[in-house]
Amino acid sequence: MGRRKQETATFVSIVLSCFVLLASVAGCGTLATKPDTDEGKKDANISEKKGGTITVAIPSEPDTLDVHKSTALSTEGVALNLGGALLYRDPQTNEVKPHLAESYSISEDGKTWTFRIRQGVTFHDGTLLTAQTYKRTFERAMSPEIAPKGVGMVLGIIKSIKTPDDQTLILELNEPSATLLTYFTSASWMQPLSVDAVQKFGDQYGRNPVGVGPWKMESWKSGDSITLIQNDAYRWATPFFKNQGPPRPDKLVLKLIRNPQTAVAALESGTIDIADLPAKDAKKFKNNNRFTVLEQTKRGLGLFVELNLNNEILQDKNVRKALQMAVKKDAIVQSHLQGEGIVADGPLPANLFGYDQSIAQYAYKYNPEDAVKLLEEAGWKLNAQGIREKAGKPLHLELLSMEVWSQPAQLMQGMFKAIGVDVKIITLEGSAVDQLTAAGTFDLALDGYVADDPDILFPFMHSTQIGGMNRSAIHDKTIDSLLEKGQVTMKSDDRAKIYEDLQKRAVEEAFWIPIYTEKRFVVLNNRVQGLMLDPSGLKLYQDVWVK
Repeated sequence: MGRRKQETATFVSIVLSCFVLLASVAGCGTLATKPDTDEGKKDANISEKKGGTITVAIPSEPDTLDVHKSTALSTEGVALNLGGALLYRDPQTNEVKPHLAESYSISEDGKTWTFRIRQGVTFHDGTLLTAQTYKRTFERAMSPEIAPKGVGMVLGIIKSIKTPDDQTLILELNEPSATLLTYFTSASWMQPLSVDAVQKFGDQYGRNPVGVGPWKMESWKSGDSITLIQNDAYRWATPFFKNQGPPRPDKLVLKLIRNPQTAVAALESGTIDIADLPAKDAKKFKNNNRFTVLEQTKRGLGLFVELNLNNEILQDKNVRKALQMAVKKDAIVQSHLQGEGIVADGPLPANLFGYDQSIAQYAYKYNPEDAVKLLEEAGWKLNAQGIREKAGKPLHLELLSMEVWSQPAQLMQGMFKAIGVDVKIITLEGSAVDQLTAAGTFDLALDGYVADDPDILFPFMHSTQIGGMNRSAIHDKTIDSLLEKGQVTMKSDDRAKIYEDLQKRAVEEAFWIPIYTEKRFVVLNNRVQGLMLDPSGLKLYQDVWVK
């Protein structure tokens, strides 16, 4: 899946990156290496040691590590290390290849997919991975009570699952799928689950996850940290990694640090080794020979505003358009990202397949004068306090935000106030924001995603996903139809045209306020070597070692 929520979430990182689906572990990575100095050349000759602990800052705590019940990026970033994927994407050729499946085939009509499951793969609890394991995993994810909560919505295209023997998994699809292979490269959302562990822990499985990945759970201290330990039985790393065995470090500690300034101080003191930082903070480390800074342009929207269409005020398209025109996006990019970002015109970023190159010609531009005219036409008049009201009701909205987005939230608050819209900012921890938006208890909410495929918009915008990731409650027949066609159209040119039409419709209806695509900056202490990032920015630790 791709990824959802910048600090809580995606799937879609196949989630996408897939969905969230968020993010594919197998995507092209960026190898963390030291600058080409004499010191760096010496380090290249140091043996890749075993042992040690790596401590990584995470800005938000997962709501659960049950990957069937979450869409949060914070969940994905942890679960990635605990699981494995049926397939992976070759970083050199971009070809999808077998991983936990030793081979696979797709019928000529695109509806029958057959996987041969790799032998000898075991879960952290010692149970063996089989085709039946995958069957029960997928069936659980697709069950009515669980499917709306996460990856089950992606698997809904599966008509039936057969396992004629322990190694053969046959999926019969309702229709061909242009995106399912990408989804199956996700080692987080699409990982197999230990059926024994699910039964043993029940509702507490999300605190006691059991996978087949290189790391396994040691402890979870709520509000503080999650500690993973090396899976010494691991022998099935993705082929593009140099290290095909267990991770070299003994422990991976994921330390909850919500405030970027606190993370900067922790890096400088050596309390942590790795942290994602905003551009302005990452710059401090670029010329420091104790650290390496990795840069990456994200595939997705780093920030956009979800508008809750169940709110009567926001059901008026003129109001939605006025809010769009009130936001000076380039000012937010300059202030919040130090200019290290790209203004977004629509729901897809420029570096993702299907992006409409002509979108700048029809996207709403910053124009507070026209925004005021639209509000006037909609019957919203200024009162003595400078706030617009209609039938005695003030134009008041609440904006849900996380601390990492406090600055853009405050900037937008001022921009909305300039056209007479009173906005109150409510800043909460990521999982709390996710719960409120999932329940539809909000007016406006800041969000972000990364993805490898434009199908990320299906969970966000299709009417069947209302109550799931379609937090805006978008119910538009044209968008539904285009999203459905995008999933089954196999020719790239035809599929690209579908998403171009989709962008035109989404922009015209002003369902979201897209703000920017951003760069990601990961700062790491040079005692840590070999870190890679996948295309969605998820950290890959398989080749990591501690000096």
